[in-house]
Amino acid sequence: MDGKSAPEQAKDNANPPFLDKSHGLHTMKRFSLSISKLKIFLGALAFSYFAKGFSGSYMKSMITQIERRFEISSSTVGLIDGSFEIGNLMVLILVSYLGSRVHRPKVIAIGCLIMATGAFTSVAPHFIMGPYNYKSVATLESNSSTSMAACLPASPPPPAEENMETSGNATLLRCEKHRASYLWLFVLFGNILRGIGEAPIMPLGLSYIDDFAREENSALYIGVVRSTGLFGPTLGFLLGALCANMWVDIGTVDVETVTINSRDIRWVGAWWLGLLICGAASVVAALPFWFLPRSLPKEGEEKKYKEKPSNVYAITQDSQGKMEAPVQSPLEVLSSVKGFFPSVKELLSNVIFLVFLLLNILQFNSTVGSTTYEPKFMEQQFNVSVSRAIFFIGVVLLPFATVGMFLGSFVIKRFKMDIKGMAKFACTTFAISYGLSLFYFMANCEVLQVAGLTVNYSGIKPPSFAEEKLWSSCNSDCNCEAGHWDPVCGDNGITYMSSCLAGCKASLGSGKDMVFHDCSCVGAAGPSNFSAILGQCPRKKCSKMFPYFMALLAINVLFFCLGATPFYMIMFRTVSPELKSFAVGIETLCGRLFGGLPAPIYFGALIDRTCLKWGMKQCGETGACRVYDTEAFRNVYLGLLASLKGTSFLLYVVLLILIMKRVKPDNGVGMVSQSTEALSTKAPAMGPGEPVSMEASIHEDTFL
Repeated sequence: MDGKSAPEQAKDNANPPFLDKSHGLHTMKRFSLSISKLKIFLGALAFSYFAKGFSGSYMKSMITQIERRFEISSSTVGLIDGSFEIGNLMVLILVSYLGSRVHRPKVIAIGCLIMATGAFTSVAPHFIMGPYNYKSVATLESNSSTSMAACLPASPPPPAEENMETSGNATLLRCEKHRASYLWLFVLFGNILRGIGEAPIMPLGLSYIDDFAREENSALYIGVVRSTGLFGPTLGFLLGALCANMWVDIGTVDVETVTINSRDIRWVGAWWLGLLICGAASVVAALPFWFLPRSLPKEGEEKKYKEKPSNVYAITQDSQGKMEAPVQSPLEVLSSVKGFFPSVKELLSNVIFLVFLLLNILQFNSTVGSTTYEPKFMEQQFNVSVSRAIFFIGVVLLPFATVGMFLGSFVIKRFKMDIKGMAKFACTTFAISYGLSLFYFMANCEVLQVAGLTVNYSGIKPPSFAEEKLWSSCNSDCNCEAGHWDPVCGDNGITYMSSCLAGCKASLGSGKDMVFHDCSCVGAAGPSNFSAILGQCPRKKCSKMFPYFMALLAINVLFFCLGATPFYMIMFRTVSPELKSFAVGIETLCGRLFGGLPAPIYFGALIDRTCLKWGMKQCGETGACRVYDTEAFRNVYLGLLASLKGTSFLLYVVLLILIMKRVKPDNGVGMVSQSTEALSTKAPAMGPGEPVSMEASIHEDTFL
């Protein structure tokens, strides 16, 4: 039309006269760079998810080692474990409220550095306390050819507090030095810092992706990030198993001189070593976020530029390609504040959501409690080392949990379940899980036979364990320390608290190979050769049952996690669309406040009640437990879990009945007030990558 050939006309169309070619290339490069920055952010966020799961699960796996190293009770170590929730709750609401008002990548970077600081703070006591001393008679004799008398003739047996009133400044100095056991407060403070640092990662990271990713890609990106993060807990437990099998003072003490092994109740693994690795991982996770911008162009703008270059030019000139979140005016902020309490009232007046909230709290209690003390339970019940228990949790249970969650999402998508279908599926899978958990009580294991504690010196079990009877005619002429725990296994299969209390008059060898002879109390329980070896006697029946217990536990975890996704989706289908985000905040807050924080403490306190013999610190204070009544331990631990899950099952039934009655099949209204038409009984198409938070039903760091 204007005299130009078709190729020339096409060239002009590709390069509009109002847009300089060099400027177009510059803009295209910038869009390409912006898109690559979004991918960099995805990679960085995925690694930060990995880092927080890695450190969280490692800390869980080291709970028993920390308890023994600092000679504290299970309830105190439960407080340390729950302190993470304290730190998280301190800033979670603030961080969630700030949202896009802050430079999200840099806030996440600061959070990762705070996590690293928390890990390094927790390690500090190891370098202050000095070498760990487990006080064994085997360490007092280094010459294998020398006979050492364990039972020394003396006056009548001294009381357990024999060292408390020793005169002289030396004893006072030792007692003052032993106050260093309060250094566990460093671990508690470090765990609080970890909770503070982790708080911004999920809300700010996921919102950043949702703001700048293409709408159809947002779910996929978030799913990839969360899926990548699942490797963190698995590797955290594997690292925990490795460190728990190493001696606490590795590198400074010759391990060959250690006379106990990882199955000994006094064994302390290198709990601090893994924390250094976790801290380093958090530092690395922080680095990429410092170089990312506050905002990015919306993904897909490059395509719009090719189709409508004039529009892109206008956008570039006006906003430099940045998709800034709208800033609220003071009136809008005031309106949001005024709407807070009406929103709370509306949620809590929704009976279905209220039952969901109570059910979520109960599940959070059982999940966190079992995650914290499962290694200790396995150790006491099945006579396996803590390191082995942690290893099986990492390589068996976590993969089953991950598969269960993905299968749950797949089932929802495959059968296109509505809210009623999801409620039935979640209730059914939980009922199967609850039924399987009751079979745990069949894992019966005999109580360790300890002379003077669980059996008398004749080998007969007393009617109760309420009163220790450590002294007998066979050791009445020995000057033994009653509060000392340095067990030996007699030839008769009975464990004695020390070679002295076993009445052993002589010994041969040194270190781990030390053998005691002429043990008068060993012969008192029946025919024997009057000898004993270091360590407590094995319980072979318990070890044989461990594989069956692990198989049952793995299947149970699989069914429990199958219903995790449909259970969580119930909340999204029974609240108003505009209240979904607020409902997530409420359930997360309540789950952490009433589940994550108190569960480790009261679980630990009840477990402490099953202790038969407490260790004694240098100044007569109570230390960590040395012997548990394994039957009582099993009944208390499993009974508590069964009570929580039984109540949860009843609430599941109530929730199912409410949904069946209140959700109408025609418009899908599921709210008590039935005031919205936006609720749909049909769940959106979901796949393994659906961005559903599992924190309410499955603890994000550990999936037990």
